[in-house]
Amino acid sequence: MADLLLETRNLTKRFGGLLAVSNLDFHVERGSIASLIGPNGAGKTTVFNVITGIYRPDEGSVWFDGRDISGMKPHAVAALGIGRTFQTLRLFGTLSCLENVMASRHSRSRAGVIASILGTPGQRREERDIQAEAERRLRQVGLWEQRHATARSLSYGEQRLLEIARALALDPKLLVLDEPAAGLNPQETEELVGLIRSVRDEGITVLLIEHDMDLVMEVSDRITVLDNGRKIGEGTPEEVQNNPRVIEAYLGRDEDDDDGAA
Repeated sequence: MADLLLETRNLTKRFGGLLAVSNLDFHVERGSIASLIGPNGAGKTTVFNVITGIYRPDEGSVWFDGRDISGMKPHAVAALGIGRTFQTLRLFGTLSCLENVMASRHSRSRAGVIASILGTPGQRREERDIQAEAERRLRQVGLWEQRHATARSLSYGEQRLLEIARALALDPKLLVLDEPAAGLNPQETEELVGLIRSVRDEGITVLLIEHDMDLVMEVSDRITVLDNGRKIGEGTPEEVQNNPRVIEAYLGRDEDDDDGAA
């Protein structure tokens, strides 16, 4: 039996009369890189938002590390070990890169308000640990030289990397990336491939939504394909690339195609 870190069972989400996700069963194996792909409007981000607690499922369940997390609040999901980035950047624009990453790490701190006010030895030690971890993650994503720059002064691609550093500062078991390559140039995308692999190599499982199919096929161990909220394909990159339903969803049916043609 595979060691499953994340699993959805019959997951369904509606918005009024719109069925955004329908009876979705999929899983992510611990230590793997998995991708969720599909045309625009397929329901991918809705799935991410249900997994991370932003939406409650209408039916079905989400299981993480052997626990049913369906309907848990986002902060509780994050505390269990799921870190994520967003399709639309959510950074503190006027704070430095270092401060942005430290703010994420502070959400896991144990020192209370009184200890922080008094500056107890334990609180000061924890603050040093928080800064050290933030510095490590900035080096990992290649933003160490910009650590004192404000988030809003970075290029779009650098802001994407800062979001990843901030998510990694949570020490997640699962890193959920929503279109991390959006807006990146080819060199930045290739560097992102290396970063995703380095994250996996340190023992963090990765789940991503991405429209850059070259990136998806290069890094993914397993791919799940959605169309109109339903799973239409699943498997290795090679299996997905040769799946007729997936090809049709992305390219459309060739009206001139004739079974009797040469």
